[in-house]
Amino acid sequence: MAKRAASFICQVCGAAHTRWQGKCDACGAWNSIAEEAAPGDTLPATLRGGRKGRLIALESLSGTSEDAPRIRVGISELDRVAGGGLVPGSVLLIGGDPGIGKSTLLIQASAALATAGHRIIYVSGEEAVAQVRLRAERLGLAGAAVELAAETNVEDIVATLAEGRRPALVVIDSIQTMWTDTVESAPGTVTQVRSSAQILIRYAKRAGAAVILVGHVTKDGQIAGPRVVEHMVDAVLSFEGDGAHHFRILRAQKNRFGPTDEIGVFEMTGLGLAEVANPSELFLSNRDRGAPGTAVYAGMEGTRPVLVEIQALVVPTSLGTPRRAVVGWDPSRLSMVLAVLEARCGVKLGAHDVHLNVAGGFRITEPAADLAVAAALVSSLSGAVLPPDGVYFGEVSLTGAVRAVPHAMARLKEAAKLGFTRAVAPEAKGSAKGNGNGGAKEEPPLAIETVSSLGDIVAGIAARGGRRPPRERQEG
Repeated sequence: MAKRAASFICQVCGAAHTRWQGKCDACGAWNSIAEEAAPGDTLPATLRGGRKGRLIALESLSGTSEDAPRIRVGISELDRVAGGGLVPGSVLLIGGDPGIGKSTLLIQASAALATAGHRIIYVSGEEAVAQVRLRAERLGLAGAAVELAAETNVEDIVATLAEGRRPALVVIDSIQTMWTDTVESAPGTVTQVRSSAQILIRYAKRAGAAVILVGHVTKDGQIAGPRVVEHMVDAVLSFEGDGAHHFRILRAQKNRFGPTDEIGVFEMTGLGLAEVANPSELFLSNRDRGAPGTAVYAGMEGTRPVLVEIQALVVPTSLGTPRRAVVGWDPSRLSMVLAVLEARCGVKLGAHDVHLNVAGGFRITEPAADLAVAAALVSSLSGAVLPPDGVYFGEVSLTGAVRAVPHAMARLKEAAKLGFTRAVAPEAKGSAKGNGNGGAKEEPPLAIETVSSLGDIVAGIAARGGRRPPRERQEG
């Protein structure tokens, strides 16, 4: 009998090596290589013998296609991120920090579908059935007809799922705890995670049941295990939030059946996760209208406009190298805005520490926040208070010009709905005063102060000086 060849797999990236070494050549991680079964040993017996392939039917690009059927969960924020509901036969991967609320969200979704008459199976590899029941009782969902199991062997799970009526949704919490008999390695290793996910995905496609896999994350926020799992599944959702704040954000990073830029906002309460119908009102609550260094940014997350407050603090530094602290925004983007302010507008910030924060723990990814960030920085430096009824949005280029951004009308309508009366934005040829699609012009719902360069913003804020609103003078 031939001796089984040893294979050394990196537990971070999944790269295979012929021998053990301290550093992975593929990803550069140290002490991440472990001995596992050779990749060839994980193949089915029918494939090891080299069976002859069969002919498959080829089709043309032309033809009729129908939209994928959807199963609405009943939680509108989750349905929005999933693209309108769960697609039968699809596999979703949800990742998030420990304690962020992944299991809470999924038990609420399972209970909602079970109440609608669907068969739901919840398999936990981390908790006992009694622990899941306690969470359901705390959330007031103990009466939902959700079938529970505490199991980690994938073959046993698939055999159980095949019995009885086909389930509409199967929740696996989590994929890192699953293991299969076909792989000779410990649960949680790259090979086990990949093989277990492959078996569950094969079941979902064959049976037509939607499967949700819960994934652990690393300290960098990436889903632990091989990245190939993210390519195998149909959708990758990230559950974000800060333990110091009471709201959570569900963001789609990949979705084969829907958009990848939608977000769902939830609020953590004593009875679980509650949907937030108007995230802008939540993010702008308790803001200080009379303090310098604050600007309201009108952003877009998918098709949803979101207004958040950007806070900046510019103070003289006592260090040789000024500090740049950023929370909720790209630090490289902040460095670019600071460089443009100094090179194009003459705003000297080299001797100041800069602290930037997006209020509420929200994370901004689009470059349209450049103008709001620049306004908050100049306001903090000069001590001038920005108008509390104004919003800012626009992209700043390296030349100092302010460029137009898409969906300007949607941003303005959201600002007007929340009581704002003015907006500082770049002049757009079809999106600010029109519908953005070349159609008829649409009157903006509030006054727009158009700017063409970052110097216009700096000059306008500098002209205000240290003036405070009349309400603040009466109180002070």
